[in-house]
Amino acid sequence: MDRYETFVEDGTVYVGSDDGPLKVAPLDDIVAAAGGPAWTISYTEAEKERYAGMDTSDEGLVVDVVDMLHAMTHSQRFVDTLAAHPTDVPADDTISPRAGLFVGKLLENLEHGVA
Repeated sequence: MDRYETFVEDGTVYVGSDDGPLKVAPLDDIVAAAGGPAWTISYTEAEKERYAGMDTSDEGLVVDVVDMLHAMTHSQRFVDTLAAHPTDVPADDTISPRAGLFVGKLLENLEHGVA
């Protein structure tokens, strides 16, 4: 199964695809939408109680958002879905639907680790 890498060129985030690089959005917009350049790993008390055997030794560790972004790879299905989303920023938003989908996956990886 092919995986497609994330990369940054001239300040813009791209995802590889069979048709060449797929433009996502400016890196600064992605980082801002993710909440900034650093992410601190934390667990709620409810998570700790529900998953009592979970290793939480990484709690408090600060992760570089751009490093996480570079570590992300994507399935063909995700790339196809990303490509189907528009890149225009709606008047009532700060990022495009394509960037929003990408940021959603980035946040999921920050919260749960890269799968």
